[in-house]
Amino acid sequence: MKKNAPSIVIASLVILGISFGFIFPFKYQSTFVAGEPASVVVVPTPFVVTHVKTPDSVKAIYMSNWVAGNEKLRTNLVNLIDKTELNSVVIDIKDYTGKIGFLVSNPKLEKFGSSENRIPDVKEFIGRLHEKGIYVIGRISSFQDSSLVKTHPEYAVKNKAGAVWKDYKGVAWLDVGAKPVWDYLAMIGDEAYSVGFDELNFDYIRFPSDGNMEDIAYPFSQGKVKATALREFFSFVSGYFHNKDITISADLFGMTTSNYDDLGIGQVLEDALKYFDYVSPMVYPSHYPTNFNGWKKPAEKPYEVILYAMSKAVVRANIASTSPYKLRPWLQDFSIGGTNYSSDMVRAQIKATYDVGLNSWMLWNASNVYTASALDLEKI
Repeated sequence: MKKNAPSIVIASLVILGISFGFIFPFKYQSTFVAGEPASVVVVPTPFVVTHVKTPDSVKAIYMSNWVAGNEKLRTNLVNLIDKTELNSVVIDIKDYTGKIGFLVSNPKLEKFGSSENRIPDVKEFIGRLHEKGIYVIGRISSFQDSSLVKTHPEYAVKNKAGAVWKDYKGVAWLDVGAKPVWDYLAMIGDEAYSVGFDELNFDYIRFPSDGNMEDIAYPFSQGKVKATALREFFSFVSGYFHNKDITISADLFGMTTSNYDDLGIGQVLEDALKYFDYVSPMVYPSHYPTNFNGWKKPAEKPYEVILYAMSKAVVRANIASTSPYKLRPWLQDFSIGGTNYSSDMVRAQIKATYDVGLNSWMLWNASNVYTASALDLEKI
């Protein structure tokens, strides 16, 4: 009788599970040997990765991969999504350091040594978000990448003496024209999608802008128009991921909506609209220069700045025969430069987004602290 006890216990658990609607992550396999009591072997069932369809109206917040790997911190943000109009989250896949926030399974990608176990349960965490109907966007810091530069300095932006160039923050950059980097980013995107990310969001898709620009050289892009070099990358990314039915989006400087040049970094709004499913200008009022459009302090004009910037973007999308609904602005939920961002100021940006005819937006705060009182409590 004692030999049969484990089988009886497991069978009882299965019956209870069925009765109460529990789902066990195991398969039960009975083994029968003539003359011996039946035994049960418990075989773990592999976790099944799922994906969520893009909401008609995306309302998202940003979450770093460090926070995503911290149970307490991430739970606070998930609760915020649960309790408000939010329905999406943007999580770092690869941040500005170049480190991938979870351990990768592709041996070719693993050889680069860029992955860190910041989100140990990345599949399971995304799976739980999906169970709640939360859309998960993965952010990839593309050409700002000190980690890859350490192992492959040949792909780096250089100074005129041939050494690795760094911006004023000491961060190294990859040359936009380096096609091996494109393949590297494609592998990262594949890996991210395989663990459950629903959309790949490409940030820092540009040439550098805030270092010693008089002493800079591009081994792969030298002599090429910056916008052309970047457009070639856009075309590659679009072809690669759209062939796999993977949704992609791009983050651009806020002033790409009102400037018709490439801002010296290669970014042109129409180029991004052509190749990406969604385009997110970072129209943070605090990032606009003094006296922009006649405003002494643009940071103090949240509604006006967003209304102006995104109305320009909508017009340009229409002229380019592209759906304005591809536009999904990043909005400011942080204080900087002496301007304290209140609930009313955050909400004013959301209202401006709606007033230009758009229905999607994302809130940025590098510290992952958001103004809950600025958000609608009603789920739509």
